[in-house]
Amino acid sequence: MKKFIFITPEGETISPNGSDVENLQVIGIVDEVNDKEEALKKLLIENEWIIDAEFNVAEFICYEIV
Repeated sequence: MKKFIFITPEGETISPNGSDVENLQVIGIVDEVNDKEEALKKLLIENEWIIDAEFNVAEFICYEIV
């Protein structure tokens, strides 16, 4: 079984001094799946807040963690 991490360029982060910082945010980590498609389905099922927060799933970047 495989493990994947999902990140997105969407959203904002504020630095300690109050400035906006452009970066990538970790959306979640999924394990015990066979491939990226299965990982995305599991991520969305287990984390309803992703859709509620209106993240664009098409913007997600997925990497296998080895």
